[in-house]
Amino acid sequence: MKLTPQQSLLHWYETHGRHDLPWRTTNDPYHIYISEIMLQQTQVKTVLERFYFPFLERFPTLSAVAQSHQDDVLKMWEGLGYYTRARNLHNAAHQCGGNLPNNAHDLMQLSGIGRSTAHAIAAFAFHEPLPILDANVKRILYRYFALSERNEKKLWEYAYTLFDPSHPFEYNQAMMDLGSLVCLSKNPLCSRCPFERTCKGTSEPHLYPEPKKSKIKPIRERSIVIYERSGRYALSQRSDRFLHGLWGFYETTDTVYGKPIGHITQHYSHFTLEADLYLSRETFSHEAFEWFTLEEIRELSLSRADHKAVALLRYNL
Repeated sequence: MKLTPQQSLLHWYETHGRHDLPWRTTNDPYHIYISEIMLQQTQVKTVLERFYFPFLERFPTLSAVAQSHQDDVLKMWEGLGYYTRARNLHNAAHQCGGNLPNNAHDLMQLSGIGRSTAHAIAAFAFHEPLPILDANVKRILYRYFALSERNEKKLWEYAYTLFDPSHPFEYNQAMMDLGSLVCLSKNPLCSRCPFERTCKGTSEPHLYPEPKKSKIKPIRERSIVIYERSGRYALSQRSDRFLHGLWGFYETTDTVYGKPIGHITQHYSHFTLEADLYLSRETFSHEAFEWFTLEEIRELSLSRADHKAVALLRYNL
């Protein structure tokens, strides 16, 4: 008897799946939630080696997140990037009073939890029969059904078509692993795929979906000024949406008078920062800025660019 595509997938997962990932050996919705948001823009290896366990040690429950200051959450998120995730986590913890809802509909009412993340938490923690649609699953579905057009609404329909509602945990985990290990964005290993017999895109997987038009990232040229006064340095907590809540040095496009101490290049998802760095002991007064010693700066949550600025400052002292 031939296996169904779903059965073939589950058999493959039983042998090749990453069963030992810590968020797969628990049904704690908070642990699953943390893993889901960390993995949205970050590789599994990085999350495991540097962030997942330290974060849970510092904030063992969602109530602990709710009871903490946002600065503390941002500090533990430092290095992961995409800090909106950390701010949304803190907001969501307050919204639900430290207790996650037990269904996808209510989970989606919380800050930063979209449909796929809500489905993942509900399926993995509460066994709600719902498919997910992360980047790996999208790639599989586009190829499996030979879909050229990038249309997420339609893709959800196809996600339900292939879904196995009797095994929501195993099916969704298997799909994520298949996308990570076999159905790769470049050079997919179709001969190893449990869907090889039924996938419509096997012969030409690179055609599905149509490639995105490449965009040239703009360059933002800035000057970063480190103002010093009696061994203390001026920083402000950012209010812009991109790095909201992080501390940083004075940044400007105007002419700067000070001692040049280096240059910083920092690549972000949607632009590249090119910044000349200056040390200035000129009088500086701005109500948004506070003064910190280098030791105190260690305790602040900074962007990667500002971390580089601190390193250059130390080198030039």
